[in-house]
Amino acid sequence: MGFSSSLLLKYALVMFFMGVVSAQLSTNFYSSSCPKLLPTVRSAVQSAISKEARMGASLLRLHFHDCFVNGCDGSILLDDTSSFIGEKRAAPNFRSARGFEVVDNIKSAVESVCPGVVSCADILAISARDSVNILGGPTWGVKLGRRDSRTASQAAANNSIPPPTSNLNALISSFSAVGLSAKDMVALSGSHTIGQARCTSFRARIYNETNNLDASFGAQRRNNCPRASGSGDDNLAPLDVQTPTAFNNDYYKNLINRKGLLHSDQQLFNGGSADSTVRQYSSNPSQFSADFAAAMIKMGDNKPLTGSSGEIRKNCRRTN
Repeated sequence: MGFSSSLLLKYALVMFFMGVVSAQLSTNFYSSSCPKLLPTVRSAVQSAISKEARMGASLLRLHFHDCFVNGCDGSILLDDTSSFIGEKRAAPNFRSARGFEVVDNIKSAVESVCPGVVSCADILAISARDSVNILGGPTWGVKLGRRDSRTASQAAANNSIPPPTSNLNALISSFSAVGLSAKDMVALSGSHTIGQARCTSFRARIYNETNNLDASFGAQRRNNCPRASGSGDDNLAPLDVQTPTAFNNDYYKNLINRKGLLHSDQQLFNGGSADSTVRQYSSNPSQFSADFAAAMIKMGDNKPLTGSSGEIRKNCRRTN
C-alpha cells in the first residue's frame, strides 16, 4: 500500500509539473499553429507607424497599461458592457490611451492567416516589441501563449497604473507590485524616449517646480500649456524633447539636464536612489537596450492567463 501510494504521489507530482510547464509562456508557442504570426503583426505595425510615428509609443503604452492591471490579459482592449466598466475610461487611460483601431487592424490581419488562434494579449506584446524595434530600439524574443480575460476593471486600472504625479518611492512600489525591481522601473521608464503627453499630465510640473526644472525648457513647455485648468488640456508635448520618434537613451540625458517632462520622469534623477542608474543609461546606450529588453520580457510574464483560463477573443473589444 505504501509503495503504491508513493507511486501515485510521484505520478501526481510529475503531472503537476507538466501542467506548470505547459502553462508557461514560450517564444515558439505559435510556431506550428500560426507560423505567419510574427511577420503579419510586424507588417501591420510598420504600416501604422509609417502613417504616424507616434503610434509606436501608443502601442507600447497599451501593453504596459494592460500588464499593470491584473496581468497581461488584453483587458485594456475591452469596451464597457452591462456587466462591467472597463479600463478605457480609467483615469490613466481616458482621452490618452490610443491605438485601439490599429490593434483591431492587426487582429484582423492575424485572423485572416490563422483564425481563432492568437490572443489579443499576445498581439499587444508582439506589437510593443515591434514598435520599439521599428523606431530604432532593441528587439527581443517575445514569450507567447497568453489568453484573453473575460472581464476588465476600471478600479484596478485607477489603482495599479502609476500616475505622472508619482514620486520615486511610489514608482518603485507600483512596479514592485507587478514583480519588477527598481532597476527594471528605471529601464522601462526609458519608454518615454518616444511619445507625447497631454498638458494635463505636466502642467503642475512646469508651473510649480523650479529646483529640478531647466528654466528654458520650462518656458518652452509653458508656451503650449496654459496655467489655467481647462485651457489647452489636450495640447501635446514630446516626452523626449530631443528625439521624440526615435527609441534611444536621450531620455536619460534629458533627466540629467533637468528636462524630464513629467514629474514622475524627473523623480528618477533628483538626488535619489535611481540617479546612478540614470547616469549609467545616459552614457551606455547598449546597457540601456539590454536592460530594457530584459525588463519587457519580465513585465510580460506578469500573471498571464494560460491553458484553459480565459479565451481567445475573436474581436479584441469584446468577449466571445
